[in-house]
Amino acid sequence: MSNILGKQDVEILKMLQRDATISTAAIAERINLSQSPCWRRINRMEEEGLIQGRVVLLDRARLGMEVVVFATINLTSTGRQNLMSFEQDIVRHPEVMECYTMTGIWDYMLKIVTRDIRHYEDFVRNTLTASPAIRELHSHMAVTEIKNSTELPLDTQL
Repeated sequence: MSNILGKQDVEILKMLQRDATISTAAIAERINLSQSPCWRRINRMEEEGLIQGRVVLLDRARLGMEVVVFATINLTSTGRQNLMSFEQDIVRHPEVMECYTMTGIWDYMLKIVTRDIRHYEDFVRNTLTASPAIRELHSHMAVTEIKNSTELPLDTQL
């Protein structure tokens, strides 16, 4: 945790992680701070990039996006140009929610969300494996979601 964060900053971040629509006045009241200094703290954390944005979390299942797949990928070559080309390509696909470089036997892991299994199959056949950069792809279907959080564990970092 950065040295620039005090206890009140952490409390502000925790509240905003839970509900980004909470007013500055409500935050200030909960942490015993007047509204102007509270706003300045939030503004500073935004300017420093600690707060990158404020979003609405959607209910994937209610929107009919029933399939979550974790795909592991190995590239045909791990040269710098091939890695950069793959990464530039993968960010263009809205189905890919997350993409990570990996240590170990896989080059990348993707979290992919689609409407149904047919959409996933179409995405794999006509998009992912159509790329000459991909040598190997393994799909790991998520069956039951046990935990899905966007909140960082700030309390464990103090």
